[in-house]
Amino acid sequence: MIIRSGISFYWMVTPTGGYSLADGGSLAWGLCYNHEMSPSQSYCDDSNELYRCAEGVEYYGRGTLPVYWNYNYGIMGKGIKQDLLNHPELLEQNATLAFEAAIWRWMTPMKRKQPSAHDAFVGNWKPTKKDTLSKRYPGFGATMNILYGDAICGKGSIDNMNGIISHYQHYLDLMGVGAQHSGDNLDCADQVPFNPSSKSPDS
Repeated sequence: MIIRSGISFYWMVTPTGGYSLADGGSLAWGLCYNHEMSPSQSYCDDSNELYRCAEGVEYYGRGTLPVYWNYNYGIMGKGIKQDLLNHPELLEQNATLAFEAAIWRWMTPMKRKQPSAHDAFVGNWKPTKKDTLSKRYPGFGATMNILYGDAICGKGSIDNMNGIISHYQHYLDLMGVGAQHSGDNLDCADQVPFNPSSKSPDS
């Protein structure tokens, strides 16, 4: 379990970046980029009064474990004592800070009464009745749900979700654990997202 947990954390830290013709294929590469390439929006939720968007700042994915939306930058910045709300570019400019933020995100619940990604993966989290009705159970799928929400979960068997799972299994094989030991509840195809992007984490 310790090895699988470590591999799952590695999976999280920018799992893609290679390309189909790269040595070993696209799943063998990661950490190629420190920010989202060609973001489609600014990820500013104007309705969040606690972590208001800074003027002229965009909150697209940055860092080792990409962070999106102003409220997530605000919460994480408070947790690691950095002004990420006004200066999200710090996650691109400082590799040590980027990994600190990723570890904090992995270990810390982003919303009250929700598990951290780590606890969901290792089985420390006990689903509530609402969770079971939402088809959320401990495992890799719930970990993806916590980290990415409706960006990849609750949409059926989509390529983005399957690519993340394949990347995780690729490294299980490389580490000698074996993809056959991926664990139960591997995907989040039918799970209701923990944190829909249209809502703030305090809603």
